[in-house]
Amino acid sequence: MATQDTERFTSTTPPATATVAEQFTPLLRATLGDRPPVQFAFWDGSSVGPPDGPGAVVVRSARALRRMFWSPGELGLGRAYVAGDLDLTGDAFEVLRALQTAAPRDARLGLGAAWTALRVAGRLGALGPPLPPPAEEARRHGRLHSLRRDARAISHHYDVGNDFYRLLLGPSLTYSCARFPDDDVGLAEAQRSKHELICHKLGLDERGGARLLDVGCGWGSLALHAAAAHGVEVVGVTISRQQAELARERVRAAGLADRVEIRLQDYRELAGETFDAISSVGMFEHVGARRIGAYFEILRGLLRPTGRLLNHAISSVGGSRVGSRTFIGRYVFPDGELIDVGEVVLAMQRAGFEVRDVEALREHYARTLREWSANLAGGWDRAVELVGETRARIWRLYLAASRVGFTDGGISVHQVLGVVPRPDGSAAMPATRRSWP
Repeated sequence: MATQDTERFTSTTPPATATVAEQFTPLLRATLGDRPPVQFAFWDGSSVGPPDGPGAVVVRSARALRRMFWSPGELGLGRAYVAGDLDLTGDAFEVLRALQTAAPRDARLGLGAAWTALRVAGRLGALGPPLPPPAEEARRHGRLHSLRRDARAISHHYDVGNDFYRLLLGPSLTYSCARFPDDDVGLAEAQRSKHELICHKLGLDERGGARLLDVGCGWGSLALHAAAAHGVEVVGVTISRQQAELARERVRAAGLADRVEIRLQDYRELAGETFDAISSVGMFEHVGARRIGAYFEILRGLLRPTGRLLNHAISSVGGSRVGSRTFIGRYVFPDGELIDVGEVVLAMQRAGFEVRDVEALREHYARTLREWSANLAGGWDRAVELVGETRARIWRLYLAASRVGFTDGGISVHQVLGVVPRPDGSAAMPATRRSWP
């Protein structure tokens, strides 16, 4: 493969005989500076950037440029990646980290660079009508966060096959941030540690015969732990049909059918029941900023006095919506929204909760994602058999990009614990955290 030295390439108008790498160099300089942090390899065999870096960005076809021309920014890049016109080799996390570090946070392509991009695309034969988006792209219809639209969004993400999630998540089958109390703790033990922490925060040991509601119960892992280790009665609700089916199988296999009920049900359909505690782990991201007030009011109405709610969710400063022009919004989490933890606390208080504890687990999520990525890489051939190469590649990029966000602090994850106090102000809360593992 021929390699072009970026430092020696200074022409802003490459000759017609220039390699694709030479054509691209001015554009790379506009966004990444004079020294690309990773190698960029092109379909004609030319490349630019260090060959001994953590990996490479591989542009396999001029179609990648056409997709980026018609859908500028992240959506075009995402479509090119999903279609296979663009790829990452090596350690995807390290490649993305290197690109993020090299690019200024306020980098923008000006009119001059945009015109250069247009000329390059023309010379390389990349201009033409828009290409159809990949079939894996989510289609959004209906009112945002309606029952029907939320069900479709959840199905897009979760109903890709329980065997795939077994491979990705490991035996714990827990799709949320683990908690690593020590450096040598493995993923399964770290998930048990997280489940145990939640049970202690909810005071399940202190409430004989307590009734727990697990909102967004996934494959039932927390419900199973709470019932087996703390003897409580659990109702778990999910709107993923495949999750509900497997969760029920796991409950039966564990001999806990008399204590755990798994329902295919939206939290908005709960009414006329009361609980001593509610857990919501990794589900809040699907609620939506406009609905968080109603969400907490519904959960508040299901709790008895001194009942506790543990809300575990990804957050971002100022809040952010997973937009329709992002890779994650189109291919992973359609309609997802990340709420500022301050807004979460305020909404809980407005709904009648007294907020008693807030804990950040950001670094734990970065490590969790590293473990999931290792599971996917180690079982790659099987993953491709289960969901196809395209979807497996989507997950590879999604996990790596998410890990970058939790590593650099762009996103975080918080557990917020609230209690419903009695009219006299008593809340039956422990005086300190000492009882929590």
